[in-house]
Formats: sequence, C-alpha cells, structure tokens
Amino acid sequence: QVQLVESGGGLVQPGGSLRLSCGASGSGFTFNAMGWYRQTSGDQRELVASITRGGTIGYGDSAKGRFTISRDNAKNTVYLQMNSLQPEDTAVYYCKAAAISRNLDRDEYWGQGTQVTVSS
Repeated sequence: QVQLVESGGGLVQPGGSLRLSCGASGSGFTFNAMGWYRQTSGDQRELVASITRGGTIGYGDSAKGRFTISRDNAKNTVYLQMNSLQPEDTAVYYCKAAAISRNLDRDEYWGQGTQVTVSS
C-alpha cells in the first residue's frame, strides 16, 4: 500500500523559513504528480504547489514568489521550501501524490499533515 510521510513543520517567527519534506513509498507504484496543500480549520484545502514527475511546476497564489517546490524522483520525495512566512501561512500542510500501480490503476493519496505555525 502507499504511504506518505511528511516532516519539517513547526513554529517559526514571521519572516522566517521552513522546509517541508514528503516521502512516498509503495511496492510496485510509480508516483507522478506530487504536491502540497494546506488547510485551516473550517476552510477547504487549497493548493500550495505541485510538481509532476517531469518537473512541471504550479503554484497557488499564496505561494508565488515565496515558496519553492522541488522533488527527487529517485527518492520519491517532494520538498517545499517556504520563505518569508507570515501568520496567514499558519495551517496544516498536507502532501498529496498521484500514483499508478503495476496494474495501471490510478489513485491519489494524502499524507497525515504537518502543522506550520507562524507566530511571534
């Protein structure tokens, strides 16, 4: 089965930086698009950034100019470098991965989420 393990969240002061990591694993699976979403209580999850296996990147409006997404295909790991963090960036950040099984079944998987809190 597929498992996504996130790390790197925490408490940071306004203007600070954090780097999130998400490693995907699953025997016989290939991971295509991977990305980061975030959610505050009562709101829907919103796209932060996504990246395909080939390196095509997309950013949500909140991330443009401040966040950088990257991935290591050999490790099935996606990273999110977040700079100039502001209190409004406080949320639970979720990793999402699109996977294809050896039987060519496609599905999407979510990580458990990692809390990011920006506060002085």
